[in-house]
Amino acid sequence: MKIALIAPPYISIPPKRYGGTELFICALVLGLRKRGVDLTLYTNGQSTIPVPCRFLYENEDWPLRDEAEANLKGVNHAAWAILDAQSEADIIHLNSAPGLALQRFSNLPFVYTVHHSYEEPLNRFYSQFPDVSYVTISDFQRERLKLRRIRTIHHGIDLANYRYHPVKEQYLSFLGRIAPMKAPHLAIEIAHKTGIPLKLAGEIQPVFRDYWERMVKPQVDGKFIEYVGEVGLEEKSELVGKSMALLFPIQWDEPFGLVMIEAMACGTPVLALPGGSVIEVVQDGVSGYIGSSTDELAMRAANLDLKPESVRAYAQEYFSFERMASDYIDLYSELLDSRAASQAEPIVA
Repeated sequence: MKIALIAPPYISIPPKRYGGTELFICALVLGLRKRGVDLTLYTNGQSTIPVPCRFLYENEDWPLRDEAEANLKGVNHAAWAILDAQSEADIIHLNSAPGLALQRFSNLPFVYTVHHSYEEPLNRFYSQFPDVSYVTISDFQRERLKLRRIRTIHHGIDLANYRYHPVKEQYLSFLGRIAPMKAPHLAIEIAHKTGIPLKLAGEIQPVFRDYWERMVKPQVDGKFIEYVGEVGLEEKSELVGKSMALLFPIQWDEPFGLVMIEAMACGTPVLALPGGSVIEVVQDGVSGYIGSSTDELAMRAANLDLKPESVRAYAQEYFSFERMASDYIDLYSELLDSRAASQAEPIVA
């Protein structure tokens, strides 16, 4: 089989810093190549992943400055990529919505991975393309999307990229966008309740600058509460890996939460509030704890008894990039078998 994997054009693969979708695509590409799948990645010209890459736009463009321009860029990139792939690929795998509209002009099977939280306008848009095979990244997400062809494939990562830290230091960590739905202000609250220092890392997007200025920055003293900025993969492994626990006090329905399995890969348990996919990713008492309040998470942080090697083993068993790639190969194979069967059916006069 030959797969055309179309990434959004805004962030390189692998991402230098922020990029959840791009981390997923990077892991999937490497997993597919490990299994011998022939693929071409459509991305931007700054991507460095060692697979055949094609691009229309040379440079990254993040953070996005103008929504209208970004949308047009996404449509242009997707249209160009689909046209380019049409004569070579067996399957087109999309990772952003603009390309779906082009499915009407192709006779190839389409796979679309849904990376975002539930949005009714997008759900109505997806329903216009019933022949696309949709993949959700959590069962919670799938249950809200009432589509004919849909399945869940949980994310996976290359655990070799995440340093295992069996010995922890006396601090908690938070990694994610500095945004209200990710709730770093609640991570700070938990730290104060436990008396354990906290290190925060993540992107401050312009749209959430006011939240940072009002809710987070006034509490950052550089000692007990420390903000270290955005971090790349190596720094992420150090920051999260050496911490006693990753705090994940979300205030929304998380579609997946890649940072949770990144922490587990380092042997670091996750302390999370419930929402969306959390119950599917964190096994309570094995890879972390799910609490109903900041008080409960503070109590868990003060009395951690989870072994780093068990946390790492849990991530390896359920969230490896090999398992994820195998699940996608199963889907691709089903689509190609179905297509071959339909083409072989005799025409009845």
